[in-house]
Amino acid sequence: MKHGQARRVNLLYIPALCFLFVFILYPFTRGIFYSFTNWNGYSAEYGWVGFEQYAAMLSDKRIAKVLVNTLIYGIGSTLLQNVIGLGYALLLDTKLRGTRVVRTIVYMPIIISNLVMGYIWYFVLRFNGGAVNDLLGVFGLEPINWLADRHLAVAAVVAANTFQYVGVAMILYLSGLQSIPQTYYEAAELDGAGAWRRFSGLTLPLLMPSVTISMTVNIIGGLNIFAVIVSLTNGGPGYSTSSLSTMMYQLYFAEQNAGYAAALGNLMFVLAAAFGLATLWLLRRKEVEM
Repeated sequence: MKHGQARRVNLLYIPALCFLFVFILYPFTRGIFYSFTNWNGYSAEYGWVGFEQYAAMLSDKRIAKVLVNTLIYGIGSTLLQNVIGLGYALLLDTKLRGTRVVRTIVYMPIIISNLVMGYIWYFVLRFNGGAVNDLLGVFGLEPINWLADRHLAVAAVVAANTFQYVGVAMILYLSGLQSIPQTYYEAAELDGAGAWRRFSGLTLPLLMPSVTISMTVNIIGGLNIFAVIVSLTNGGPGYSTSSLSTMMYQLYFAEQNAGYAAALGNLMFVLAAAFGLATLWLLRRKEVEM
């Protein structure tokens, strides 16, 4: 490429760099700055408090519960999405009839807004008039307050998030399965390898690039879950089902403590980055060449 052409190509990066700076880098750096202040989110005046907001996390009894919830949402959703998604992919990577219909149905929830998905699950699980409790009533069973019990409510959030995004894992695994040459399986069958041996010794190792991508994307997304919690439980009762993102929202808008909310947002960023990079590093070591 000539020097003039290369220069024109480089100029095409400018809009993308401007977008990156305005909508990502600038808000991120301002968030770090505000975490060292006592800003309430609205006033033009604020004071510098140093690491006071970060020190407050150590004595905040809500943080431990919210942090545990966030890890459950992130790790639980990731494991379920990948296990179920892989199962769907293995099923659809066959010559059975109707696989395209099943693929569409499984992937369809992704096009629904997270907030709407949460409300759908709310109307399914609510105590009065919920679909599940109405079904229990048909069999003469007592209704269950699914969203008032912390453990059941947390499980409901994980289930809702898994249901919506399992299609992403399915598509990633399906594309990975279809890229594996059939000659490998034919050779394995000639060597007498059974179905489980072919899966564990051939399919899974060659599928590791898809596993790496899917696990990394899902763990980051799960740790940042927000809209489903807001519409399904609103983080309640109390903070029993809150994640770091919903607690940050409450701190900013309900308590007008933007400085503390910014500090919590930085904690959430570090957590998501650490888990994402660790997952990427660990799984890439297990990838093999075709």
